Amino acid sequence: MDLIGFGDSAQPGHHRHRRLDNRLWARQVQAFLAEVVGGPAVLVGNSLGSLVAVSCAVFYPAWVRGVVAAPLPDPTLLMPVARRRRPWRRRLQRHLVEGLCGVLPLELLLPLIARTPLLDLGLRSAYADAGAIDQELRRLVARPALRPTAARALRAMSIGMALRPRGATAAVLLERMRQPLLVLWGSHDRLVPMRVRHRLPAHKPDLELQVLPQLGHCLHDEAPQRFNRTLLQWLAQLEPQAAPADA
Repeated sequence: MDLIGFGDSAQPGHHRHRRLDNRLWARQVQAFLAEVVGGPAVLVGNSLGSLVAVSCAVFYPAWVRGVVAAPLPDPTLLMPVARRRRPWRRRLQRHLVEGLCGVLPLELLLPLIARTPLLDLGLRSAYADAGAIDQELRRLVARPALRPTAARALRAMSIGMALRPRGATAAVLLERMRQPLLVLWGSHDRLVPMRVRHRLPAHKPDLELQVLPQLGHCLHDEAPQRFNRTLLQWLAQLEPQAAPADA
């Protein structure tokens, strides 16, 4: 599914009372489970999608049986534990973030990246196997960035993720999460530092972490057969879902 702001979904702008962050995306996933799936499920996410899956598991636990995160990046995992900030400091941070994101010329940068070799430069950072970068992948990545509302959506999610409360960061979410969690990481992931991977067990000791050799950030796309085999083996170990009382 395309999260709000991505792919073919709506690309809204920044709104102070409706921030575009993992809390909103978690609500979107829960609504999808309720309206389309019709019951709890195991969520599988890649990169930001993994953070959204974990968020949904914490905020809507009755709808999530388990999570597969491939991988689980969050820069806050590398930061010191945030203390409660005074109101004036929160206001200052909000003004700084909104001001910085407001002056960035995203309306010029996004088309430039999508239409030039800069796109391939970014894709090579995400894919360890350059052979996986084809014209279809370039089109899938570039098309949403060329929509007229793309810049405002990127600005909105940058502000939203920077200003989200501590309770929406990966460290706190992992500590609150009670469902099983499998984390898959490509050994050649150049986008997320390995230090992030090593921080995860401190926040959720019962997670299972597997490193898939020779793969990058998009391991599910580079080696789908190996990824699916690992995923299915883990799913087979999950406790079966209880049948309804009237079954």
